[in-house]
Amino acid sequence: MSWESIKIQDFAEVTTGGTPSTTLKEYWENGNIPWLNSGELNQDVITNCENYITSKGLENSSARLMPKDTVLIALTGATTGVVGYLTFEACANQSVTGILPSKNHHPKFIYYYLKSIRNKVLADAYGGAQKHISQGYVKNLEIPLPPLPIQKRIAEILDVADALKRKDQALLKKYDELAQAIFIDMFGDPVKNEKGWEVGTIRDLAREVKYGTSKPAEDRGLIPYLRMNNITYSGDWDFASLKYINLEATEYEKYIVKDGDLVFNRTNSKELVGKTAVFNLNKEMAIAGYLIRIRTNENGNPYYISYYLNSKHGKETLIGMCKSIIGMANINAQELQEINIMIPPIFLQNQFEWKIKQLKKVISKTEDQIISSSALFNSLIQKAFKGELVAE
Repeated sequence: MSWESIKIQDFAEVTTGGTPSTTLKEYWENGNIPWLNSGELNQDVITNCENYITSKGLENSSARLMPKDTVLIALTGATTGVVGYLTFEACANQSVTGILPSKNHHPKFIYYYLKSIRNKVLADAYGGAQKHISQGYVKNLEIPLPPLPIQKRIAEILDVADALKRKDQALLKKYDELAQAIFIDMFGDPVKNEKGWEVGTIRDLAREVKYGTSKPAEDRGLIPYLRMNNITYSGDWDFASLKYINLEATEYEKYIVKDGDLVFNRTNSKELVGKTAVFNLNKEMAIAGYLIRIRTNENGNPYYISYYLNSKHGKETLIGMCKSIIGMANINAQELQEINIMIPPIFLQNQFEWKIKQLKKVISKTEDQIISSSALFNSLIQKAFKGELVAE
């Protein structure tokens, strides 16, 4: 089955956003017109925005009000090629191009197709550290366009699969929120310390603090090698891009992490520096130099410290104290150990660990569901644009 490939500009109007002057308050204050930045396209299906402009800001800038059901694509930076689906009338900045709805296409069909070809878009993008595509590039993208009833049917099937995936992801987010709620219930607000715990420093809870090795990562090796991208912002582990390393016998104890070790990301962008997670596998791995290994003493529990540093207060503390070095932010081992922290009794910290481990068992099942629902969605989206999902 083959469908005619048609350039986007030949079946839909394409427009790029703009930004009203940020120095003129009358363009922004008390605004009621939604205005998106490119990062907000990461919502996929866009249901809210952070910023609003006034009608005067709209009239006196290149911003354009785009209707509901516009398909958005980001043009530059880390979000290049990210696609969003607009569920309300809104404007966007100049890093976002919109494909407006038309009688010739089903917007959700275009949305899913563009999501399926993001790797191609990134390969076509120009620029070094900051990738870019242009409005002209989007206009000239060719879409295999079946008849409207087929577009609609494909979109409906993909909507069902996408909804299943989103439901699992939303459940996982609720579990993350529950973990932080357990922390607050047991220990109180770290800012207010309303339970009156003794306040010390992380140094008071640590018996050993070690940097990782600066050896380069390899695609093959004896020992899995943890790097800063393996720790997630929320304090979990992502082993999708695991590398390897070989260590000498004399280096082994210096750089190996074991079950129960706390791992701290000391160098990253300002927003990500200080990512912290407890290593919880019965498999030994090595850590890179951008990470710090912390082993606690009898007064500290690694799960308690990790959730403290990953709390809103902890994140704000880390952002406030990090130093920028050639575009990267850094917190060294000495500075890490001087961070103030509430020190509740160790038996309470240990109870917290038990509760978190029980919750993580449930989270693990949800993560398995996400893998399954994502695999189903990816399989369907590949079949859809090969013409294998529905019959003509």
